[in-house]
Amino acid sequence: ENLLELLMNKTVCVVGAGYWGKNHIKTLSKLGYLSGVVDVDINMLKKVKLKFPRIKTHLSIDEALKYNYDGYIIATPASSHFSIAKIIIAHKKHVLIEKPMTLSIRDAEKLVVLAEREKVNVMVGHVLLFHPALMKIKSMIDKGEIGDLQYIYSNRLNLGKVRTHENVFWSLAPHDIAIFQHLTNSTPSLINARGSTFLQKGIPDSTLTQIEYENGVKGHIFVSWLHPFKEHRFVVIGSEAMISFEDSLKDKPLKLYSKKIDFKFGIPEKIDGPEKIISFPKKMPLEIELEYFIKHMSGKKPDISNIYHGLEVMKVLVKAGEQLLS
Repeated sequence: ENLLELLMNKTVCVVGAGYWGKNHIKTLSKLGYLSGVVDVDINMLKKVKLKFPRIKTHLSIDEALKYNYDGYIIATPASSHFSIAKIIIAHKKHVLIEKPMTLSIRDAEKLVVLAEREKVNVMVGHVLLFHPALMKIKSMIDKGEIGDLQYIYSNRLNLGKVRTHENVFWSLAPHDIAIFQHLTNSTPSLINARGSTFLQKGIPDSTLTQIEYENGVKGHIFVSWLHPFKEHRFVVIGSEAMISFEDSLKDKPLKLYSKKIDFKFGIPEKIDGPEKIISFPKKMPLEIELEYFIKHMSGKKPDISNIYHGLEVMKVLVKAGEQLLS
């Protein structure tokens, strides 16, 4: 009860009221914690103020910091994440940085050092880690329901939103790298990324990344925006059972398959048991993520999507990204 009372008066300020910032603003308002918004565009701020008349609006981060908000969310373009986060952390405030956390490993490492020095919690907005279906998969793995985790793969394919300033890997794969990292609780020992470029010179539009982890789990990530239909498919293979999640299908089925290969008499025998639909709460991942961030503004360290996890994801992204362009 005391924690709830403590949290009731918490204030959060959103930096950046653009495409993704708007989602943060709307969700925080719904949760009752939206207190301020920062944007350099005065017309954007006027629109926000019309919608949410009780909040404060600011044209600069320095001005916002005078109001002593408890936490900040950075939803500005990625190139500005580092400079804004640095200022907020230096003011000893908890912060959630949208992904990617920074654009270089060096900057990400600097933020880790800063956050430790100022004793603040920094989270990175890998929102899919808070998807109820993926949270369910994580708990099933942790409870040993699929035996030993062996292999994970993800297809994130679409004839889709082709970007001109970043390749398909940087656009889509961070989600899966973050999820793999979260499910394996391990660090990659090997990364092998290959891509093909057809639409724009120097910007891969289809990539396949293989990752091996120190604990023996392997996986691959296939992303493409040159694909005839939308497919978001996530498959987890365990020694005793398998799980699939299809986010692109209408009812978003999460299934547990009691399937495995058994070497009982030295011969591979297929055990083809029943399939079971697993239910999970239909709640918005962003809402769960923001509730989690607010809960950890009391100083308790976040386990999910914290700054160390964010740094590990950055390392994989950069390493694989370099291979794609070599």
